[in-house]
Amino acid sequence: MTMSELFTSLGLLQEQPGGCFSSTAWTSTAGAGVVESRNPSNGAVLGRVYACSDADYTMLVDGVSQRQVSWRQVPAPKRGEVIRLIGQALRENKDALGTLVSLEVGKIKAEGDGEVQEMIDMADFAVGLSRMLYGQTMHSERPRHRMYEQWHPLGVVGVITAFNFPVAVWAWNAFIAAVAGNTVLWKPSPKAPLCALAVHHLCNRVLDDAGYPGVFALLTTDRIDLADRMIRDERLPLISFTGSVPVGRHVAEVVGHRLGRSLLELSGNNAVIVDETADLELATRAIVFGAVGTAGQRCTSTRRVIVHELHYAELVSRLRGAYAQVRIGDPLAPDVLMGPLIDALAVARYQAALEAVIQAGGEVLFGGHVLPGPGHFVEPTIVRAHHDWDIVQQETFAPILYVMTFRTLDEAIHMQNAVPQGLSSALFTQHLRHSETFLSAMGSDCGIANINIGTSGAEIGGAFGGEKTTGGGREAGSDAWKAYMRRQTTTINWGTELPLAQGVRFGRAEGGDHDGTSV
Repeated sequence: MTMSELFTSLGLLQEQPGGCFSSTAWTSTAGAGVVESRNPSNGAVLGRVYACSDADYTMLVDGVSQRQVSWRQVPAPKRGEVIRLIGQALRENKDALGTLVSLEVGKIKAEGDGEVQEMIDMADFAVGLSRMLYGQTMHSERPRHRMYEQWHPLGVVGVITAFNFPVAVWAWNAFIAAVAGNTVLWKPSPKAPLCALAVHHLCNRVLDDAGYPGVFALLTTDRIDLADRMIRDERLPLISFTGSVPVGRHVAEVVGHRLGRSLLELSGNNAVIVDETADLELATRAIVFGAVGTAGQRCTSTRRVIVHELHYAELVSRLRGAYAQVRIGDPLAPDVLMGPLIDALAVARYQAALEAVIQAGGEVLFGGHVLPGPGHFVEPTIVRAHHDWDIVQQETFAPILYVMTFRTLDEAIHMQNAVPQGLSSALFTQHLRHSETFLSAMGSDCGIANINIGTSGAEIGGAFGGEKTTGGGREAGSDAWKAYMRRQTTTINWGTELPLAQGVRFGRAEGGDHDGTSV
């Protein structure tokens, strides 16, 4: 498929507006700047998107706010049917959209296709969920009373996503929010505007055909002040943000100040513990995928390996052998396993991290070089390190793996937990007591804890998110849908008396025997 054919199949142009809330309601602004999409493999401009203006923002929020009033009245199973149709459209366009993900953010084709498959899986999950937005019933302490809880839509949900998952994370939020009766305003990363546009072209066609235009809106901008306007907007009761800790803190403060809700998915500094009983072949495969996949630019990427001192030499030898087989290059080439970093700044951060390691006394065991030629390619790197070094305490969005040793499981767990982040964790073991300790309250402090499987590649059926500076939010599966709804407790009195709760008597006459149910 040529570039022209790819763009045509996805509804894209070389130059195009960056905002919409239906197929017929696109922004027309051309004077608010241009967001360029560049291929990180060679620096070539893929397309130009006209950024949204302040007036565009007002139009988009007004549009999705008005649509939400009618969308919330659509029965949830019918909302689910619309998402099912979007999932089917994604299936039909999986190859093209997966290719675009690879082109725009540098993921290998298998990962690009895998990200679209996440969207499809999320659509399937949301369809089932649309019939399972359950509330509980509670027994009332008052006679002839019934209590229950029910869940209602919040309104307009604001979603801000990062470049590394340019389409899947939006789907995690948007599909669940939509079946819950909300409309969605999406501000994608300015590093991946074409992926967002392609998704909206696809969704708009489905929504228009189904008779529900305007459920999803798109706001493309690289202006910090316009993004800040979005998080300050009281018409957006929930802001879902994926990105760095400093920006996440700002989002939490601003949204919290207006007493809104925020769902934060921030940094990860994920560790794999390899104990003395571990299957080293299994552990090696998991570590390589976790550390090298997406060129180390996942929030769930494996950053640290904490290996028992008895296996240090063998595991490092296995990792070096595996790393030597990792082919780096054009992410669309079938035998390539690692593509580029997203931009020159990411390369600079990779270099700075390695310099910090050397200054701290570390040793580069494999890699450590920026590759020549066009594009932002680096070598996947293995480093001997110590867990309390400042650089090891940070998340570096690059394929750098810090390896350190331990003697006891308690020591390993302490090392794993002794970082500010708390997203994903894993233990490779064949020891029942070790696995149960790791999964207990004395074990991993992360939102995700795995046994004999790596830190990366979470399934959408489970709630995704972490603790500490990772943000504490939960997206995707399980009961994460509750973040997109408001809970309402309801009591119905089907009797003729008016008893108060907790046995309170109000207005009882002195010395009388009136039960106090009336005033």
